[in-house]
Amino acid sequence: MNNLVIEAEKFATKLLNEGLDTSFLYHNLTHTQRVAEKTKELAELCDLSDTDKEILFLSSWLHDTGYTTGIENHEEASVVIAKEFLNSKKYTPENVETVCQLIMATKMDYKPQTQLEKIIRDADCSHIGSKSYMEVSELLRKEWELLCNRTYNESEWLEENINFLSTKHKFHTHEAAAVWDKRKGKNLSELLKMKKKLDADDKKLSQKKEELKFKKDKVAVPERGIETMFRVTLKNHMQLSNIADTKANILLSVNAIIVSLLLANLIPKLDNASNHHLIIPTIIFVTVTVASIILSVLATRPNVTRGKFTKDDVANKKVNLLFFGNFHKMTLNDFEWAMSEMMQDRDYLYSSMKKDLYFLGLVLDKKYKILRLTYSVFMIGIIVSVLAFAIAFYTSGAAN
Repeated sequence: MNNLVIEAEKFATKLLNEGLDTSFLYHNLTHTQRVAEKTKELAELCDLSDTDKEILFLSSWLHDTGYTTGIENHEEASVVIAKEFLNSKKYTPENVETVCQLIMATKMDYKPQTQLEKIIRDADCSHIGSKSYMEVSELLRKEWELLCNRTYNESEWLEENINFLSTKHKFHTHEAAAVWDKRKGKNLSELLKMKKKLDADDKKLSQKKEELKFKKDKVAVPERGIETMFRVTLKNHMQLSNIADTKANILLSVNAIIVSLLLANLIPKLDNASNHHLIIPTIIFVTVTVASIILSVLATRPNVTRGKFTKDDVANKKVNLLFFGNFHKMTLNDFEWAMSEMMQDRDYLYSSMKKDLYFLGLVLDKKYKILRLTYSVFMIGIIVSVLAFAIAFYTSGAAN
């Protein structure tokens, strides 16, 4: 390394140490030293002339000195500083101009034309092909936050890096590609893994938030309490229905026994002239008993429904799928489809449960009204029949 390059190194080191703002966490002396080192590495691999090497080394040490004046147009500021320094050292104007061109070639949107431009561009981004890429990249992120007001969350920063490595960046020299492309691929793969893991974690977090929201909604709308209410109420109604059926069956059995006894014992004796006074009481008793049997049967007789529905009925929420009478003639596929539609619609499901409860109430009302009438008929009929038999026996005894 000749004396001019050594002087440029000392000049840049002092300038960056003393004049650079501490917010430059990435574009600082460490970055310049890395670029100078990688420039030397590529220059040796490319077998350049001593003059070209000297120009490259000078450019690498001076290319970011303009950051000491600010972040805006720092390449142009670096060119001004480089010219002042090189002119003070009586460097040839032609080589000074080449150094300035190489400094301007480090602009991100510039497409390098010459081999020297390609080398310095590859050296400037050499960290992309290094093991320390993640750490260096994080320094650039912090620098942008401090100086450019560009803030990225973890996912956005990973996406920015993945996009840069996969679509925007490429090494311009074969030598750089041979040395650093493999590590660059590993870095990209690591970024993709981190992004995938972060997306999975975000998905889990989102699911947890949804679960929490769902639980909060359940607290706000007490569905468990509603379901308990429906379950208890339906159970109570079913018990009341069973009680009504049991009472009707008791009356049916009692009256059937009474009719059997009348047919077997009393009615055959009415042919005897001495028993004619019992005909009217017997007719009353049989009439009351038969009426009680008929009413008991009416109280327990099931109501037959059409057992079919259409898809329009389901779409318009007109059919209650919780009652067997509405679907017993349907095919299994149609019923499963309709149930799936209902279970996916919370309002339809609760509406069906309310309808089921309502119509069960109507059935119970009908049963208990008929059952009350049956008991009244039986009770009054028994009383009237006993009185009729008493009067018949009294008038028959008086006549004798």
